[in-house]
Amino acid sequence: MQRPIRLSLSLASTTAMAMASLPFGLRLAAAQEAKAGDASDLGVISISLKDAIKPNFGFQGALQGAGTPNQAGIGGFLPLVTGDNSVFFLDAQANLNFADYNNYSSIINTTVAGTTISTSSQLGYRFLNSDRSWMFGLNAGYDSRPMATGAADTGVNVSNSSTVFYQQVAAGLEAVSNTWNFNAYALIPVGTTQYRLNSNYFGGALDTYGLDIGYAITPDFKASVGYYYQNGDLGTADSSGVNGRLAYNISNGLTAGVNLSYDQAFETRLSADLKYRFGSNIYGAPLAKKEWKTPVQALTESVKHRDLRVHDDSLADGVQTHYGGNLSYLAFSDGSVRYVKDNVSRKLEFILKLNNDPVKD
Repeated sequence: MQRPIRLSLSLASTTAMAMASLPFGLRLAAAQEAKAGDASDLGVISISLKDAIKPNFGFQGALQGAGTPNQAGIGGFLPLVTGDNSVFFLDAQANLNFADYNNYSSIINTTVAGTTISTSSQLGYRFLNSDRSWMFGLNAGYDSRPMATGAADTGVNVSNSSTVFYQQVAAGLEAVSNTWNFNAYALIPVGTTQYRLNSNYFGGALDTYGLDIGYAITPDFKASVGYYYQNGDLGTADSSGVNGRLAYNISNGLTAGVNLSYDQAFETRLSADLKYRFGSNIYGAPLAKKEWKTPVQALTESVKHRDLRVHDDSLADGVQTHYGGNLSYLAFSDGSVRYVKDNVSRKLEFILKLNNDPVKD
């Protein structure tokens, strides 16, 4: 459906609560950083950012996750304006999206098929504090994802499979020290967010709001945990979730990661990713990656949380919409009933009428 770019008040409060937790976490983390010594002890004060921060480019790839596809592509970081302690930048990616593996749907029921190209363009601003022990940043941008669909992994025969196009705006806040990192983010679908994928299933782009907290076990080995809230696909995907990540810096510029997530809609999902950036070693020396210079290095890292997530659900022929107060229910031809908000029920009725499907009041 076409809709204006907006956050509902309830979802905005969820995001605000997540972002409000940053100062408390930063105070605790800062206390530990102080015990370890300030950045001047580590030799980073003398680094000239204008000499150190250069464009980098390379490739990235990931296996399918909770609403995201198998993908591989190219990307790059372009500093637009570099100051004495800050950088304004463009971070862009283009990925080939591949079919789901082993007839296992990444969006719940309908398998992703074919090969399409998704894009992500993020503008951001990052800066270091006075002793360069912390990096702070904010970013925002636009992402697109065409999605080709195939068979269902439920055993249901489907027809009229379609290729659809989703869009979103994304925004994030970040804070990184040698030991800790925090990332709050919001992914907000825009334009047409709900499509009929085939004869049996509808698919919708998901609003996602989350907060990740990470810890550097060593300069090369990092772990993080996070909480997120998602909603969309006519209310069928609304749920909270948790995620975890382990990442290892194999060599300068080459990073591998493993991700695990759980929520009520997708249940448990495991994925892995690999990224390489040429020119990302801003210090030149082969052993530089072993040193604790994370805040400065973080100035040129790729923006996290930019994948457009999709969820699908079945809508049998003969759906009946029933309105009443603030709560409505959908009665399916198989006898099942699903309770939803009135605006969701009316949106569903409009979609069904557009597709010439049976719908009754």
